[in-house]
Amino acid sequence: MNTNNLKLNSTTESNCWAIVPAAGVGSRVGSSIPKQYLTLNGIPVIEHSLRTLLATDWISNIVVAISEFDQHWKELSISKDPRIITVLGGKERPDSVINALSYIGQHTESSVEGSSQKQYVLVHDAARPCLTSDDLALIRLEMPTAKAGLLLADKLADTIKLADDSLEVTKTVPREGLWRALTPQVFSLDLLIKALSAAYANSAKQSMMAITDESSAVEAMGLNPLLIQGRSDNIKITKADDLLLASYILKAQTTNATNAKKGMQ
Repeated sequence: MNTNNLKLNSTTESNCWAIVPAAGVGSRVGSSIPKQYLTLNGIPVIEHSLRTLLATDWISNIVVAISEFDQHWKELSISKDPRIITVLGGKERPDSVINALSYIGQHTESSVEGSSQKQYVLVHDAARPCLTSDDLALIRLEMPTAKAGLLLADKLADTIKLADDSLEVTKTVPREGLWRALTPQVFSLDLLIKALSAAYANSAKQSMMAITDESSAVEAMGLNPLLIQGRSDNIKITKADDLLLASYILKAQTTNATNAKKGMQ
């Protein structure tokens, strides 16, 4: 665990930590290397995700949860960044997030003692490298008023089919009101700790199987997180062809940002 480099930025109105669960192996990608370490436009996938978060001045520190068998993380120069803390991850995503929350909980009060700042936690997928500063700006704008937390999401536009075990269509599902959950997802520190702790307490194995993201844990408490329409190109690397798509997206984002900058000059 890397704790020596801890530098808490307490200059913002509300203090926000980021958590990046990175203990998964990403078996669906079909690589011997975990998907977060696959090379994407010259650097590892996880580094794209972290660079965007590090460029955000209202995120104080980033806690990265890695596998105990991880042989790649320590080789990355970004792992030495003074705003990044490394903790041990778990077998499942909620385990990694809980471990990261435990670290944050132990350091938050002493780090900002006497401060009236509200503590937030932002969770972002390590394998979601196309997050933009624009989407982060939307999150920052809504954070103070979203009492049950918030998450980026993308409203479904495709026709949705329900299939049986034989992959035969059994029903066309109305897409009205259906959204694809993205990350980041942001909650107050106390709320997220309470939600995940409750999920564990409610019958460990079966309960945690239903917790596929942080929002679902909060929803299980009877609360309603706010959906924010995010960019549809904020994709997650889950299959091999996603890597190629992400490469095109990042190049397009860079080109658009460069052209926008020139237009302002």
